[in-house]
Amino acid sequence: MSEDSKVQTSSETAPQPPTAAVFSMFGGKKAEKKDESAKATEDNKEEAEESKEVKKTGKEEEEAPESPDVHFEPVVTLEKVDVKTMEEDEEVLFKVRAKLFRFDPDNKEWKERGTGDVKFLQNKETKKVRLLMRRDKTLKVCANHIIAPEYVLKPNVGSDRSWVYTCTADVAEGGPEAFTFAIRFGNKENADKFKAEFEKAQGINKN
Repeated sequence: MSEDSKVQTSSETAPQPPTAAVFSMFGGKKAEKKDESAKATEDNKEEAEESKEVKKTGKEEEEAPESPDVHFEPVVTLEKVDVKTMEEDEEVLFKVRAKLFRFDPDNKEWKERGTGDVKFLQNKETKKVRLLMRRDKTLKVCANHIIAPEYVLKPNVGSDRSWVYTCTADVAEGGPEAFTFAIRFGNKENADKFKAEFEKAQGINKN
C-alpha cells in the first residue's frame, strides 16, 4: 500500500470534533439561548399576573370594613394638681427678657447664670417689690431678691445695654447669698427701661 493511500485512509477514519448538536444535548452553549419571542411571552404573562394581583388587592382593600373606634379606660386616674409658683399673691410691674451673669471672685471671671424673663413683682399686701428671674424652658429660678434701696446700678464697661450691681441677699438657690450680678439686654432701650423701673421699685421699697 502506498504512502498516499495510507494518509487518505487515516484521514477518513480519524475521529471528527463534536458538533454543536452534541453540545446542545448536554446543555451546551446552544441550549442556553432562549427564543426571544418565548421570553417576551413569559414576561408579558408575569406582568399580567402582577396586574391581576394589584387589582385584586386594591379591590379587597376597598371592600374591607372600617375598624370600629376602640376606647380604653385608663388603669389609673390622676387628679389634677395646681402647681404653685409663689407668685399668686403678687402683681407684675415690669417684665423684660435678659441674660444674667454672676461674678466668681475665686476665678476672677463672669459666669452665666441664665437667660429668660426678669420680672419686678409687687406683693399685694406688703407692697414690697422683688426681682425674680427664671431660666428658659426649665423655669428654674436664677435670681430672687428684694430690690433694696441701697443697690446701685452701674454701667458695664464697654456696653450701653448692660448693668452691674451688688446684691447682698439673693435667695435663688436657698439661703441668702451675696453676689455681684451683671444683667444684659437685647438693646439699649430695654436696658434704660430696666434702670428706670429698678429705681422706681427702690422708691416703693423705702416706704
